[in-house]
Amino acid sequence: MLTLLKIRNLALVDRLEWDLGGGLVGVTGETGAGKSVIVGALKLVLGERADKGLIRTGEEECVVEAVFELADSRLVDGILEEVGLDGCEGNELIIRRVVGRSRSRQFVNNGAATLGVLKRIGGYLVDLHGPHDHQSLLSVERQLGLLDAYAGSLKEVAQYGLKWGEWRSAMDEYEVARAQREMGEQEKELLRFQVEEIDDAELRVGEEEELEERFQRTSHASRLAELTARASEVLGESVVPGLEDLQRVLGEVRGIDGGVTDLVEEVEGMVVQVRELEQSVGTYSGELVVDPGEVAVVEERFNLVESLKRKYGASVEEILDHAEEVRGKLEGSENREEYLSGLKARVDEALKGVRSVGRKVTAKRKKAAPRLAEEVRGHLVDLGFRQGEFEVNLEGREEPGSSGMEGVEFLFGPNPGEPLKPLRQVASSGEISRVMLAVKNALAMQDATPLMVFDEIDANVGGEIARAVGEKMASLGERHQVVAITHFPQVAAVAHQHFLVEKRVEGGRSLSSLVEVRGESRLDELVRMLGGGEGEEVREMAKSLLK
Repeated sequence: MLTLLKIRNLALVDRLEWDLGGGLVGVTGETGAGKSVIVGALKLVLGERADKGLIRTGEEECVVEAVFELADSRLVDGILEEVGLDGCEGNELIIRRVVGRSRSRQFVNNGAATLGVLKRIGGYLVDLHGPHDHQSLLSVERQLGLLDAYAGSLKEVAQYGLKWGEWRSAMDEYEVARAQREMGEQEKELLRFQVEEIDDAELRVGEEEELEERFQRTSHASRLAELTARASEVLGESVVPGLEDLQRVLGEVRGIDGGVTDLVEEVEGMVVQVRELEQSVGTYSGELVVDPGEVAVVEERFNLVESLKRKYGASVEEILDHAEEVRGKLEGSENREEYLSGLKARVDEALKGVRSVGRKVTAKRKKAAPRLAEEVRGHLVDLGFRQGEFEVNLEGREEPGSSGMEGVEFLFGPNPGEPLKPLRQVASSGEISRVMLAVKNALAMQDATPLMVFDEIDANVGGEIARAVGEKMASLGERHQVVAITHFPQVAAVAHQHFLVEKRVEGGRSLSSLVEVRGESRLDELVRMLGGGEGEEVREMAKSLLK
């Protein structure tokens, strides 16, 4: 259960530390006092995206911290271990959320976490129902999940899901193979042409780089010959004679001053290097004499590779990969019957597995559906639907679905003589809220969520119905921790703990606080909720509610 909730700088709350007990915890207060801050804080803990407008005016950040004591932390520990966070010590889980104007941070057991982690573990911690959250009950997928939880068939449903996935995978593979078998001859001919064209080219990996270099050289041979001829001319007529003349002059200088020997030797080396350079240029120039026939061959090969790249891939590697892929398609299409027969056998075998597990799921659902309906009807009678009807309708599917071999629909008729309708066709949110509470009570033993929060779901009921709603919440409180934010004294009176949210003004600013009310102070709050007044009659009514 949630044992401690700390809030700082959230909306109207400056600082709040809330110590909760078990059972049904009632939260009351005047409209606008700040009761919604509690729900807002819990939503932050559960990983909902933060609205910067929640930060108290004048502050840079708000902080929410929640401490949970879990009966069994293994599921949560498994998620935390998966993402590299510390598990729960002594089954205690601590979640801290810091929302700043520029950035937000969240921590689980003092380790930094993502919003995704908060959402994952939040599903095991809190079941939150606001004025419109009962809409989830209208989803047939949600209804099927509730029936499976009641039937105790979740293990079989998980096994069914695996079998169904295997069957669908085999079916997809079979359908693709069958489509390939039915490939037209014209398409086959096109694929054969592609393979032959690529094979005839006899491409080599790395060839395109060599070919491009050869193409550049051969296609510009005349210009290269012209430039190298000029280079040879410069070396032979200017550079070499100049260096040789310099060598003779410095030789004479050395005859007079032996101190320039190093210079003379350096020039001699330069003369040797330049002569070698002249020879290399001449060799390169000689190699540029290209046979026109060779130029044509290189150009033709280069153009062929470029043409294939435009058709089949951006490189020789991609072209060759395309050829192998097409070859596989052709081989598959030409040897398809045996292959298809094997795939069809896999599909049939997988479908047998689906139906085998599916029958077990169906049997449990069929056995549980009337029992769940009867139990929900009993709770609905307590909640004011004395002649209301509720049924869990199962309808088989022609083809197995992802969640079973049948669909489910919760049918409800609040008034006698009227046909039962699917819940999604029931217009009254007050009626749906009570149906949801009835279903929750019926599933109390199967629901492992430690904390349930009901935020003003009793908004559209009153009188004795409000009292019945409170008693149902108190009944849930025997197996769960339940927080009920309510305007009705009939609900608040049956709470095991009663907290009052008050708003006051200090220093020109509004502040909300949360205090537990007991004894006379609780009686005073119930009197206020009943309409106030100084009369003893109202106070006696409040006392009778507490009794």
